[in-house]
Amino acid sequence: MNKKQDKIKAKVKKQKLLFLDLAAMNYMIFGVAVLTIILGYVSLSKGPADSFWSLTLAPILLVIGYCILVPLAIFWRSKKPKNP
Repeated sequence: MNKKQDKIKAKVKKQKLLFLDLAAMNYMIFGVAVLTIILGYVSLSKGPADSFWSLTLAPILLVIGYCILVPLAIFWRSKKPKNP
C-alpha cells in the first residue's frame, strides 16, 4: 500500500508543477510589460526612420518588454514562508 501512496503523491506533485499558479504580482508585471511594448511600438512610429525614437528607444523598449518583462511575469514566484 505504501508504493501505491507514493505513486499517487508523485502524480499529484507532477500535476502541481504543470499548473501555473499566477498571483497578483504576475499580472502587474505583465501589465507593465504590455505598456512597455505599446510604448515601444508608439515610439517606433514617431518621427522619421532615422530618428532617435525609431532607431534607439523603440528597439530597447521592445526588447525589454518581450525578452525580460514577459518571461519575468510568467516565471515570477513570491517567496512563501516555510511552515515548520
